[in-house]
Amino acid sequence: MSKSGITVNDLLKFSFISDPQVSPDGNWVVFVKRTIHKQKDYQSSLYVMNIQTRELIPFTQGDNKDASPRWSPDGHTILFTSNRSGTNQIWKISFYGGEAQQVTFFKNGASHPVWSPDGRSILCTVSLKENQSIEETEADAKVSKEQEKEPEPYITTRLKYKANGQGLLEEKFSQLVFIDLETGEKTQLTEGSYHQHNAAFSPDGKRIAFSANRSEDPDFTMISDIYELDLNSRILTKLTNSEGIFTTPNYSHDGKSLSLLGHKMEYKGATLTRVWTLDLHSKELTCLTRDWDTEVNDVAINDLATGAGNPGAVWTANDDGLYVLASDRGNTHLYHIGIDQSITTVVGGKRQLYAFGLDQHRRQAVIGVSDPEVPCDLYHVALDSRKETRLTEANQHWIKDRQVSLPEEMNFTARDGLSLQGWLMKPADFEEGKKYPLIVEIHGGPHMMYSNSFMHEFQVFAEKGYGVLFMNPRGSHGYGQEFVDAVRGDYGGKDYEDIMDAVDYAVEIFDWIDKERLGVTGGSYGGFMTNWIVGHTHRFKAAATQRSISNWFSFYGVSDIGYFFTEWELKTNKLDEPDKLWKHSPIRYVNQVETPLLIIHGEEDHRCPIEQGEQMYVALKHQHKPVKFVRFPESDHELSRSGKPKLRMDRLNEMAEWFEEYL
Repeated sequence: MSKSGITVNDLLKFSFISDPQVSPDGNWVVFVKRTIHKQKDYQSSLYVMNIQTRELIPFTQGDNKDASPRWSPDGHTILFTSNRSGTNQIWKISFYGGEAQQVTFFKNGASHPVWSPDGRSILCTVSLKENQSIEETEADAKVSKEQEKEPEPYITTRLKYKANGQGLLEEKFSQLVFIDLETGEKTQLTEGSYHQHNAAFSPDGKRIAFSANRSEDPDFTMISDIYELDLNSRILTKLTNSEGIFTTPNYSHDGKSLSLLGHKMEYKGATLTRVWTLDLHSKELTCLTRDWDTEVNDVAINDLATGAGNPGAVWTANDDGLYVLASDRGNTHLYHIGIDQSITTVVGGKRQLYAFGLDQHRRQAVIGVSDPEVPCDLYHVALDSRKETRLTEANQHWIKDRQVSLPEEMNFTARDGLSLQGWLMKPADFEEGKKYPLIVEIHGGPHMMYSNSFMHEFQVFAEKGYGVLFMNPRGSHGYGQEFVDAVRGDYGGKDYEDIMDAVDYAVEIFDWIDKERLGVTGGSYGGFMTNWIVGHTHRFKAAATQRSISNWFSFYGVSDIGYFFTEWELKTNKLDEPDKLWKHSPIRYVNQVETPLLIIHGEEDHRCPIEQGEQMYVALKHQHKPVKFVRFPESDHELSRSGKPKLRMDRLNEMAEWFEEYL
């Protein structure tokens, strides 16, 4: 009996495992397991596993969203965040059992728990208004809900007044709070109209380092500096010089240096993230990966992995190097970066490593892995021998009975001679000698990367009888600085040609593709490119544009990032070169569109607001062109990855029905 492929409804069967944290004694790993429920949205719980015996212990239960587990230095207690009290707060639970205890009671919640080295106190992040005290928010949290207030106008004088996933922004800022766990005393460490992130304790517990944009007007300066705060004197020292974006500080074990991830924005948002060290005595900043043409981050596209957890650059036990994730040619691997600037692949393979927890002293790690066959699982790695042991089988109990379509790598040459990489998946029920329609998928970003990871959407199309082609055009990460920067100022130029060259190559090499039945889809930048494609060629018989950009003029003012992203990506703005914005706007070419177009957009999308989709729809409908507009309520730019489960399924079904009608 042949196996069936993976369906839309199988979304509800997936479990996703993330944020592995190894215990101080090296024997256990705690992690987050997230499940998806059509009516109850998402649920996540903590699990603990013995690394040697693989004994698995469910640690928290219920319909809550528990996340961010962190071991105490003695391994006796686990901090975590949970919404079980109604807002996201910090909780703690004994490793030896018992009920979880709530640690914070802030009105606006708390997040990002960090243990002090002695285990007596913690840091966390709390959202506060500029002049609001933590005492006020604790008092407010204990007051019963007031009656519904009358609607009031929203008033702002800020440039950045809204954000995707948040809507209109209140004047609240992320502040760092110190909590003494023995006395319960809480001390607010930072203040002002700035957001503080990525806090870390020094080894002696006397200082903390964090990242922030504390410039005079943060909305106008896209920078992130590193600061150090002396907890006794409260003296705040700025460690970097406002010349780029630096984040995720980690102290060396001797407390003399910080590791950082960041760059100096030489290519704006297309600049490669690199590994740096900062000498805390001399303030000297050293780039360890200056000559390594690789993005130090996991930037692989994955429609199941969210909240995975990347700890940044983590020091070795003797401070002679750092461990990092980096993305290279369709894979994300774990690397060792030496202080001498040597670079060694620790964990490789054709796959995406999306998280890691490190035990430096015992030279072991637990990594999160996704590959074309396995949506996600944890593996134990002995760092010396590189031996890997699979710890979990999160989805094996049901996916073993499914026909998973595996991608075949394509390496080909663009029309101008540039080497390109892509992948082709056959339909799940593929038979030799038959012809099949092909759907071309285009990723967002554009500075992201398709990879050897698991994509539910691609499997759904394969189950429906389509081949799936996906590739990384110019502008993608994974192929060096020149490649990722090549799209800037050239949207719809060489990047468009790269995608067309990929289709030409696939149609020529793989005779099972029916070149008369081609479809195309993509989201965000991929939506822009879908709009662009249907305005520049008639070779596709159907298209689905998702959360797209159609008009750079309006995008500049309506997107939460439009005022800087437009200038970064097109190398101009609407005031300097209006003709250039219009030239790169797909709606300029809407009269040339003949391809039936499905427009999918979330009504709460503030990244690529729904008016971008509305413009395309009205312009096409007014010309009696074949077009359909599907608006998703209560959905933002992340609909396809973390939107309401039912709406995620509706989205996939709408696309499947559209392609079935026209292909």
